[in-house]
Order: sequence, then C-alpha cells, then structure tokens
Amino acid sequence: MATDLKYDYLLIGAGIMGMTIAYELKKAEPDARIAIIEKEQNVAMHASGRNSGVLHAGFYYSPDSMKARFTRDGNKLMKEFCRNNGIKVNECKKVVVAQNEEELKALFELERRGKENGVELYLVNEEELQKIEPNAKTYKYALFSPTTATVDPREVCQVLKNDLLNKGIRFFFNSGYIERNGNNVITKSHIFNARFVINCAGLYADKIARDFGFSDSYTIIPFKGRYLKYSGEVRPVSTNIYPVPNLENPFLGVHYTITSKGDIKIGPTAMPAFWRENYKGLSNFRLNEFLEIIYFEGKLFFRNAFNFRKLAWSEIKKNNKKYFAGLALSLVKSVDASKFDQWLPSGIRAQLLNKESLQLEMDFIVEGDENSLHLLNAVSPAFTCSFALAKFIVQEKLRLGNKVDLTTSLSSTGTI
Repeated sequence: MATDLKYDYLLIGAGIMGMTIAYELKKAEPDARIAIIEKEQNVAMHASGRNSGVLHAGFYYSPDSMKARFTRDGNKLMKEFCRNNGIKVNECKKVVVAQNEEELKALFELERRGKENGVELYLVNEEELQKIEPNAKTYKYALFSPTTATVDPREVCQVLKNDLLNKGIRFFFNSGYIERNGNNVITKSHIFNARFVINCAGLYADKIARDFGFSDSYTIIPFKGRYLKYSGEVRPVSTNIYPVPNLENPFLGVHYTITSKGDIKIGPTAMPAFWRENYKGLSNFRLNEFLEIIYFEGKLFFRNAFNFRKLAWSEIKKNNKKYFAGLALSLVKSVDASKFDQWLPSGIRAQLLNKESLQLEMDFIVEGDENSLHLLNAVSPAFTCSFALAKFIVQEKLRLGNKVDLTTSLSSTGTI
C-alpha cells in the first residue's frame, strides 16, 4: 500500500460536486496538488450519472436557501461549460401546471419565489400555455420557465473528468474511503496525507463526516428514483411538464422530461429504499445499512413524520407501470399511457434526515473546520448548482481560512 501520497487537497467522491470543486480549486490555486479518490472504477457511477439531466431554473426554493442562490447561477455556468466543450444542451424549457384552486395558491407562491430569486419566469393563462406546449393542460394559469434545459449528465461528467486530468488533477479509482487516521486518509489501496480534505461522497457523506467530528445530527435516508421511457413514434410533448409540487417536501412529483437526445420519460418515483445502493434486487445489499435504515424508516412511519405513511404507500403503488403512467395523464390533454413501457435504470437520492426532528433537510448543508469540509444533502438540484456552488465553496474556503462555516457566511457575501 502506497503511503507517500501527499496532496494539498484530497476530494472524496468523483461525482459532479467533487469534480467541480476540484475544477474551481485548480483555477484559484494553479500550483495546488489535488487528488480525487473514488470507490468505483469511473466517475459519476451514482447520483451524478443517474439523474434526469434537467438544468433547473431556480424558482422552487425559498429565497433564503442555498438552493435558491446557486440554481440560477449554476444553470448559466453549466450551460457555458457545455457549450465551450461541445456538449449538447436541449433548450426544451418547462411549464408547471395546476389542477385546482388549491394548487393555484402554490403556483403563485412559486412565482413569488422565482421573482425573489431573480429567475426568468412567467405566469401564463390557458391560451398562452397552448402556444408554448399545445398538449399541456392546466387550471386557469401555469408557470413558464424558458431557461430550464436538459443535458446528458454522464457526458458532462466524462468531459469534466478529462479536463481535470489535463490540468494535472489525479484520480484514484477503486480506492474507496476506509477511515481517517490523524492527518491521513486510508483507502483500500492507498494512504493519503492531505492538507485539506473535502468530502463529496454522496450516499456516504454523512458517515465519512462523522469520522471528522461532523454530521452528528444527521443520517442519510435513500429514496429510489425510477423513470418510464416513452416508446411511441409520435412525440406527445416537446416541453418539460411538471405538476405543482408539495412545498413541504423536496420531491417534485411525477412529470414529463425531454432528454438531451429528445426522448420522453415520466417520473421519478421517490420510493423509500432499504439500503444505500438499493438499485435493483439484492445488489449491493449491506445488512448494517438495512438495519439502520429500517430503524429510521420505522420511526418515520410510526410517527408519520412529514406524512411519511402516505408517501410510502403512494410510492409503492408506482411499481405498477399502468398506475405510474396514469399519474402523468392529468398533466396533458392526451397521451397513449401504454407507450410508457420501459423502466430506465434507477437512481438513489441521498436525502439527509435530521435525526432529532425527523424532518427531511430541504437545503444543502456544509460543515467543516481547518482540516476538512463536508458537503451534506447534495441532492437535486445539486447537478444544476454544481459549478456555482463549487465556486462559492472554494472562494469562501480561501477567504475564511481556518474559520470554515459556509452556512453562516452565505448570508454575508455577495452573489457569485
């Protein structure tokens, strides 16, 4: 085992956040020695490569949140990166439609948030909606988001990986984190000595953070996201169509997504998973994870925190293709629901749960000190936010030095 691997910065996790932070670090400190360790054989093997590829606009999130600030800027920066590197951006836009008076209240709240967040967003009536997306159906009003787009997340991550390699940043694959020993990070194949460690480990970020004295109040509860692909020859929609979400939880509901290649899919589910990499069958099963997650999901079910019982039951029913496809019918005038007949590979949302309040954390959470920084709850729209959030993290790390408290410093700094 190699023991002489010394770096200025060691990043844990070769997903979109680990790589964009490395990208910004290299711009800020060109001579810095930077390495990224990854337990898999390539980048973006989990959430970063399995997400929808939607570049969100930034109107869902409360104006005082990190998500609100970095989604708008991240959308712009991600598009710039893609265009500078020949990656296709599908400017398919998005509409959010309502079904009744009650949903109109939430729709107007989204409009308010969008305006406060500085997002280009328009409230349109039914006639105006038909000019944007003729097949969309709404009650009185809808929201139109012209800056929403889609990209291929795997392509983005592979191009970014090659860019980092060209800049001299080293990747260590098949090198999963085992433990911390003083200033050393021990993996399956190497021992690293780093001046500063940045934890972007996604599904395991909370566990690694505890080794450094953080994340005591949190645990990750995994939720499985699945999509159904449309197999028909005639495209029923050409714009992303979303329902009005429940603003009390972080899930956006079943919606239509147009991929960067022009395919149409509906989803995702938000099924409670039973271990962290519970993608399919018993693959990657770990008994200790199963017992821990069942314990917390049992508490959520018993106390019915954030209406967990209803959520769990409604998600279980989505395993039935006919039922799942039927949920998307209310968003459009007509579609052959039977053509949504192909399950796409699952993704897992690494959703952070506050163990004390039993509430899902809605925003990104960043903890750290003079030795390390830990990015927790990097869930949607983290892919959209990635370049903007990474730039902020690097700027604040350099500005604050040993006083790393990014959550507090967020409110006292200007826009990126």
